[in-house]
Amino acid sequence: MEEPINPMQVFQNEASQVSKAFDGLINALENTTGLDAKTKHLIYIGIKASLDDKTAVYYHVPMAKQLGATRDEIKDTILITLTVCGVRGVANCLPLALEIYDKP
Repeated sequence: MEEPINPMQVFQNEASQVSKAFDGLINALENTTGLDAKTKHLIYIGIKASLDDKTAVYYHVPMAKQLGATRDEIKDTILITLTVCGVRGVANCLPLALEIYDKP
C-alpha cells in the first residue's frame, strides 16, 4: 500500500493551536498507568479497525510492533472486531495490518 497522507501532519499544519491542545490530551492518556503502552496501542488498533480507519491502522501497527506486539496479537486484535462490527474491519484492515507488520 502506498503511504497515505498523514492526517495528523495536516491537522498540525492547518490548526496548530487545536493540534497542540489535542497533543496534550494524547500525552495525558499515554501517561495513565492502568494499561501498558503496547496494550493501549492494540486497543486503539482494534477500535480503529472497527471504524474502518485504515490510515490509523497503517500508522499504529508499526508503533505496536515497536512496543513488542506480535503478529498474532495484531491479528487477534483485529479479529475481535468481528463481534462488534462484523466482517468489515477484518476485510478492510487485517490484510493491511499484516502487510505493514511484515515490513522489515
